[in-house]
Amino acid sequence: MIEDKNKSAKIVRMVTPDHLCPWGVKALDLLKRHHFAVEDQHLTSQEANEKAKKENGWEETPQIWIGGDRIGGYDALREHLGMRPDPKEGTTYQPIIAVFVVTLLMALATSWAGWGRLDILRVAELFIAFSMCVLGILKLRDLKSFATGFVQYDLLAKRYVPYSYFYPYVETLGGVAMIAGLAIGLVAPLVLLVSTIGAISVYKAVYLEKRDLNCACVGGGSNVPLGAISLTENLMMMVMAVWMMWRG
Repeated sequence: MIEDKNKSAKIVRMVTPDHLCPWGVKALDLLKRHHFAVEDQHLTSQEANEKAKKENGWEETPQIWIGGDRIGGYDALREHLGMRPDPKEGTTYQPIIAVFVVTLLMALATSWAGWGRLDILRVAELFIAFSMCVLGILKLRDLKSFATGFVQYDLLAKRYVPYSYFYPYVETLGGVAMIAGLAIGLVAPLVLLVSTIGAISVYKAVYLEKRDLNCACVGGGSNVPLGAISLTENLMMMVMAVWMMWRG
């Protein structure tokens, strides 16, 4: 980390009425947080931005100078400051971790608010049901995109594509019904069926066929890798369905 507050820096970034470069904002923030006196120079149109890149041989903007030496763009600035790259691409478990952490907190909060204590069994039920609802919402927000990813590995969806549009509704409504304790005799067997097919599909694609795919569990277009997390989602649904049927 740079600690010398007397060092000066300059940043050239795109700032127009219609567009504010996010990497420029982040680079400016980094410079300020590392105590640089910053000269902030704006490129106020797309034409000015393209002209500056062409005339100076830059591949991108923003461009940053420190102490008169050109550092480069945002990623180069992070490297110069001894920071790890800012991830933009590649696989990540962050979306599914966020879902599970938040739904667990929701389950804990609901148990405390409803019964004045943490009923572990009810917390577990609510955690799985809330997770099903949230994951269902993420799929339903773009059904077409979800279906495109889902048909690549789900055994039933590959043979009957409309099933990929049906699955998110089963997951979402199953979670809602399980929270309310309604229509369990109808919903639980249906959830058990689709989750069992899902678990077998994930196991076959990942562990038998060794395929490198993205999971559609948090909706289409995600960078969550298909694997243990995807299998866990289906196993959770299976356990919940069996438990609800057994409990009646």
